[in-house]
Amino acid sequence: MTKAAVFGNGSWGTAFAMVMADAGCEVSLWGRRPALAETINTTRTNPDYLPGVELPRGITATADAAEAAEGADFAVLAVPSQTLRENLAAWAPKLGPGTVFVSLMKGIELGTAKRMSEVISEVADVPAERVAVLTGPNLAREIAARQPAAAVAACVDESVAQRLQAACITPYFRPYTNTDVVGCELGGAVKNVIGLAVGIANGMGLGDNSKATLITRGLAETTRLGLAMGADPLTFSGLAGLGDLVATCSSPLSRNNTFGTNLGRGMTLQEAVAATKQTAEGVKSCESVLDLGRRHGVDMPITETVVSIVHDGKPPTVALKELMSRSAKPERR
Repeated sequence: MTKAAVFGNGSWGTAFAMVMADAGCEVSLWGRRPALAETINTTRTNPDYLPGVELPRGITATADAAEAAEGADFAVLAVPSQTLRENLAAWAPKLGPGTVFVSLMKGIELGTAKRMSEVISEVADVPAERVAVLTGPNLAREIAARQPAAAVAACVDESVAQRLQAACITPYFRPYTNTDVVGCELGGAVKNVIGLAVGIANGMGLGDNSKATLITRGLAETTRLGLAMGADPLTFSGLAGLGDLVATCSSPLSRNNTFGTNLGRGMTLQEAVAATKQTAEGVKSCESVLDLGRRHGVDMPITETVVSIVHDGKPPTVALKELMSRSAKPERR
């Protein structure tokens, strides 16, 4: 039987653990709090992150990383992206030489501007062929309710992507394979920033034309960056690109959308953080995404606008006026 260690028992880590258990895997779900692990094991629920959802019997929770890692075929990483480096440094030595690392994270590391798969390869000292990415329009609450959904299992080694696909395919969860890891990761990271922008527009009371414009030009922004980094442009019209972008920008279940909506309604950054409670990856990653764009000489006006609102304190009305007053240009630039 395939063994998976899922590091991170938040909403998405728990939901994906459910998927893998439903697919027939033996799953060990790690979290830092022993009390929550005990609650999960005794009640078959995760009341802190997915209240009311019954977890499959194939999941065993633990607060012991070595216990979770023992015999794992897949090490699934579902922690906030900015904490990955420190956490993985502690976990990697506990994993076997054949373990495949799977990133569920959608962010770019601050300071280094590295994608999560690059951080994994560096910290765990493993080749890219042993690092996979699972991404797409995957809102945790809907997956936990076993509503039909699809995703992308990406790895530069297609056979590894196929192994991950087989380990998480269920009647309600359909993963497709892809070898364009760069494109898949960029789609997941940048969509969080665009989700913030659409949320801000929503909070300001702007209509569907405004939000559709942000989504479409946000996709163009993501694609420009992807092309500069060698990604396949077709990736951005698929689940990891357009699919994830639409889900994030249209659903109140999206943390980034909700966070942006609160900012657009006039909340301060600190007030929005308190109201959201869970991690909205775009809040920190917008800075690293902008950094990545500048390193590759790519113009990213929506990302720049989000950074100015979230981190520089610029009023959304002022930022919007500046964005709309940019010089006119052909659409495909």
